[in-house]
Amino acid sequence: MAKISIMKKSLIAFGIVALVMALSFMTLFLRSLNNNFNRDSLIHVACVGDSITEGSGYPENLQIMLGDNYKVGNFGVSGSTVLQNSDIPYMNQAAFWRAIAFQPSIVVVMLGTNDAKESSYGSVENFQSDYKELIKEYETLESKPKIWLVKPPPIFENDLNLSNTNLEQNIIPSIECIANELDLLTIDINTALTDYPEYFMDGVHPSSDGAMLIASKINKAIIFNGVLDTPF
Repeated sequence: MAKISIMKKSLIAFGIVALVMALSFMTLFLRSLNNNFNRDSLIHVACVGDSITEGSGYPENLQIMLGDNYKVGNFGVSGSTVLQNSDIPYMNQAAFWRAIAFQPSIVVVMLGTNDAKESSYGSVENFQSDYKELIKEYETLESKPKIWLVKPPPIFENDLNLSNTNLEQNIIPSIECIANELDLLTIDINTALTDYPEYFMDGVHPSSDGAMLIASKINKAIIFNGVLDTPF
């Protein structure tokens, strides 16, 4: 009888250990599912652009402003253009494909500064058609993202062969035309920074203050979803 009692106790103890282990594995499994759910439920924001996007820090500021429900991706490429007949067409860059794979819910496109460069501007008549081709790539994503077109910052005196005249007379009006034609919302960073030349380190690239202002404008556009009466 003593042996049977000991055996029963051993079986009970073994059962308890097995149950505890099973519950532990179940907890880990459910936690993993929950983490995956939380990760997949984040709103992906793809910041597409040139060096102003890649290096200014505005996407990082935007991430802080938007908070934990969003995942902001920096897909900027220094020197890149909308124009495909240039040295660095954005659509030919690896960052373009990374942005596609990111499956964004929101795409913020801030390109056009390098298209105002004298060496690229010769084919500016293709700007609208090339920009529409870029936009189409995002419109056909399974994630069906909301697309914002950003009017890029003003170009101040610089040694980079970038022309504010080209930007103001052709690039920005073309962006406005595309937005109207495709029924897309715009974010007017150009007007927001016109009176702040001191926010630009070399006449083109924004300082930390400039990047913060850019992030703030984009943050408001995303949060209010374009429903305010005043333009962003």
